[in-house]
Amino acid sequence: MTERFRIAIVGSGPAGLSAAGHAAELGVVHVLLESSTAHANTLQKYQKGKHVMAEPAMLPLRSPMSFKEGTREEILGHWESELQKYSVNIRYGATVVAITGSRGAMQLKLGSGDVIEADDVVLGIGLQGNLRKLGVAGEDLPTVQYQLDDPEEYSDETIVVVGAGDAGIENALALAKQNRVIMINRIDEFTRCKDANMNAILAAIKDGRMECRYGTMAEKVEATKGPFPATFVAQTPQGVEAIPCHRVIARLGAMPPRALVESFGIEFPNKDVSAVPRLSERYESNVPGIFIVGALGGCPLIKQAMNQGYEVVEHILGNPVEPADEDLLRAKFKAMPGIASVSDGLNLIQQNVRLFEGLTTLQLREFLLDSTILTPASGTKIFERNDYTNSFFSIVEGQVVVHSTGKDGGRVEVPLGAGEFFGEMGLISGRRRSATIEAAAGCVLIETPRRSMLKLLASVDSVRRELDEVSLKRAVRSYLATGISSTDLDFLVEGAKIRRFVAGEAIFTEGDRADGLHLIRRGSVTVSREIGGRDLVMSYVAAGNYVGEMALLSERPRSATVRAAVATETIFLEAARFTEVVARNSTMRAELDLRFMDRLRANEAMNEHTESGSLISFLMKQGLGEATDVLLIDESLCIRCNNCEKACAD
Repeated sequence: MTERFRIAIVGSGPAGLSAAGHAAELGVVHVLLESSTAHANTLQKYQKGKHVMAEPAMLPLRSPMSFKEGTREEILGHWESELQKYSVNIRYGATVVAITGSRGAMQLKLGSGDVIEADDVVLGIGLQGNLRKLGVAGEDLPTVQYQLDDPEEYSDETIVVVGAGDAGIENALALAKQNRVIMINRIDEFTRCKDANMNAILAAIKDGRMECRYGTMAEKVEATKGPFPATFVAQTPQGVEAIPCHRVIARLGAMPPRALVESFGIEFPNKDVSAVPRLSERYESNVPGIFIVGALGGCPLIKQAMNQGYEVVEHILGNPVEPADEDLLRAKFKAMPGIASVSDGLNLIQQNVRLFEGLTTLQLREFLLDSTILTPASGTKIFERNDYTNSFFSIVEGQVVVHSTGKDGGRVEVPLGAGEFFGEMGLISGRRRSATIEAAAGCVLIETPRRSMLKLLASVDSVRRELDEVSLKRAVRSYLATGISSTDLDFLVEGAKIRRFVAGEAIFTEGDRADGLHLIRRGSVTVSREIGGRDLVMSYVAAGNYVGEMALLSERPRSATVRAAVATETIFLEAARFTEVVARNSTMRAELDLRFMDRLRANEAMNEHTESGSLISFLMKQGLGEATDVLLIDESLCIRCNNCEKACAD
């Protein structure tokens, strides 16, 4: 049996519902194909009673289908009544297995064998059928689940929740009311969630209503006997931890149904699992007549998806329509001279800033909603050295000047031009600003909050790779060799590896063969030697410095043991490449020799004053391994006036 429609919409998620509702509202002959037995399958699988937020709050809704903040049940109920109100032609149990043909004559083959013809096709399929798994041994045990239907089904259990996005946080908060919940976050902060969820989870952790293991990765899940049917084994900053539990709930997001979509002829820009198809501003794919909206197109937020559903119908009918965020972006671009439209501004950013080349237009628009466009006057300080600010900056036009202090104590000025970025060390190390940045003439910047930038890095592989490559080169230059040529720099970085260590793990051990140099990118380390039968801490080295050069320069075994004081990340430079570059750069060799002699003198002094090493060890045990400032009070002299604490806090 073959039927024909003006528009065939695949998937009844928010985007598909909105598109079908608008088509029905306009009297367009349409069909909405849903593979499951109910509309909005993703929302149907939300936990019972889940509170759904309507974000971005500043974005207007332009769909005939309503949507406002409320419970899962309220929203699904409204949509059910509106499907009937607009007489939406929805078919349940209609699984699309193939799409062929061309615009004006598209054929959709269903799993039942039926064929539907349409002039145009809108893909509004979600991602929930392709949930990410833990990726470790035991991921398919009965005690591991990837959805949570009703938190009230579980009580008096120990439950490990993996995943620090909105879904994981909401599951953890709901379960914590009547269970012991242990949250697993692979980084040391919450960056992939809405602000309200971040505030709620932090408050719950602070109040002791749940636990959180930061910087932690799943290693395996084991079936066990006794009161706990499972053991969740994780790699934490303190080492391996085995957590007995009743169940593991992993909320790790989902991947696009890429094989199916590619079988329709749709192309992805690269092989990254997080890649989304490239779309025109009309949401049209590389296949004429196939349009993509919602999560598959990179817009998982409900309100954005619903707006796209409305807009795509208007585009198909040939009606001019601006995106819902057009006015918001237009206001942002007013700051940029010579920009006549949002489209001009987006094109300029993608042409000038290589970091954003891999973003689709839709992803860039969403990114800019969180960002601010700045046009500072020449001489304006963007931030100063030792500031606690942590936003990220991209240079669209003009230049900035980086003012820093050289190894000889002199002032160093380095220009950065259009297409470059700065402030990345705040993303990586979380430490204070290491230089002062000043705007030059004609400077146009995009300032992005740290959380928004971390979210982008987590979701778009091309952005993460570009930032890593540039930051590696900058780290090598600033930590080690400011004057080496670009050729030598590329040679060093080509063999560089990023290595990660948990707290207490040895980066190298006294007596080891020297295999390379470690630039400390994040975290901190202690340097110790065995003296008089005990391990004596000689020094503490924070991010922004390097260790391991003494053995390379002296061509002797390691003279000390270096351990991560906290979770630490280093850039490892291979010994062969390092020594080759040093051999042909006399200035670099001289700088390293000076550092080598300083280290020797410091070690000799420490040998004579071992109590200093004991103090460093004491401070490390107090959890100060990542501190930049410490208030130390001698209680034998303290008169309890609290003035020093107040001054420190101020």
